[in-house]
Amino acid sequence: MPNNKNKIEIITLGCSKNVVDSERLARQLIANNFEISDTSENSDSIIINTCGFIDAAKEESINTILEAVNLKKQGKIKKVVVAGCLSERFKSELQKEIPDVDVFFGTEDYEGIVKEFGGNLKKELLGERELTTPKHYAYLKISEGCDNPCSFCAIPLMRGLHKSKPMEELLYEVKSLAAKGVKELIIIGQDTTDYGKDIYGKRNVAELLNKISQVKGIEWIRLLYAYPSHFPDELIDEIANNPKICKYIDIPLQHISDSVLKSMRRGITKKSTVNLLQKLKSRIPDLALRTTFIIGYPNETEKDFEELKEFVQEIQFDKVGVFDYSVEENTPSFILGNPVSDELKEERKTELMEIQKEISFNKNKSLVGKKIKVIIDDIEGEYFVGRTERDAPEVDGEVLIKSDEKMLKLGDIYYVEIIDCNDYDTYGKLV
Repeated sequence: MPNNKNKIEIITLGCSKNVVDSERLARQLIANNFEISDTSENSDSIIINTCGFIDAAKEESINTILEAVNLKKQGKIKKVVVAGCLSERFKSELQKEIPDVDVFFGTEDYEGIVKEFGGNLKKELLGERELTTPKHYAYLKISEGCDNPCSFCAIPLMRGLHKSKPMEELLYEVKSLAAKGVKELIIIGQDTTDYGKDIYGKRNVAELLNKISQVKGIEWIRLLYAYPSHFPDELIDEIANNPKICKYIDIPLQHISDSVLKSMRRGITKKSTVNLLQKLKSRIPDLALRTTFIIGYPNETEKDFEELKEFVQEIQFDKVGVFDYSVEENTPSFILGNPVSDELKEERKTELMEIQKEISFNKNKSLVGKKIKVIIDDIEGEYFVGRTERDAPEVDGEVLIKSDEKMLKLGDIYYVEIIDCNDYDTYGKLV
């Protein structure tokens, strides 16, 4: 039997998909009478759920592993376990380079990790999670892996091909989350628009969202990671007409130049991209669009970058994230090398984000004087920190409300009048 006094810290790196994996693992460990600790200082063991997506993420993962190994060498902890994407992809190399790690696991190997600590997988608890987010919102991972052939992406190497989670299992999970007080669900997967094609023979994420919206207690549903080249038409109608679905779509475009898109193997052209965005905006009133771009792809010329800047200026996205191109082993683009210098990538990224900063400020300014719904996430110093339905947690802007105005309840939704703004955040007062 496990030692009841054994405290384990789970360090989660990378994206929200990893957050869900760590939450599921934590539930299994707790069911085996382990205590989950918030700090290394108060732990006997450390589990690191790594990310291996791009260079910066790999570097962070390796540094975190080395820090944990150092604590073990100092006798402050007994065991270091490494899991997740980096471990899935580079297990043999990591074993050779960092032998002081006790054991390496890949992605979603809950059974192996629990057994490593002397416990047993509780199959009746599969799908249940120990939430690490504020209790009023949670991520819902509807699928694993990806079938898209993007030349730069190593996710299929780490997570495998696309695999949808059955709808009945997801609805059971949603009801369980709602019973815990979750009001906002953030729908995630490597490609959420592919949901259902493998088990139902069609992309039916719209049907899934509709059924989720019928679960009592769920008030906001937010869609992330929607791939642009096969965006289901019925999904547009569902977002437009369902009052519980946030008028917000995260749709990673990565670039807009046809030559770059072709080399990236994105399966879409500039014309098709523009047509889709126009259709989304025309059919979903007040839609907030979030996207991401990759800067410095090997065949990105100055002309391609200028085209991207003009596109961002033209479309006026509500939210934009920008990443440097990262050379990934065993991906199709690996043979192209990395001809765009780090300095030029940084210069282009700064230039693009300056354009977006102005757009973001103007959009925030247009909200001043309006009364909008805000969900309260936290309290920091003299402010309650909230979000509108136009903002996802962690990556988007916040609404700051003076805490001396009235005690607001975390997780509740209030009408707030926007009274001021900066580039990315707004300030409000309770209506």
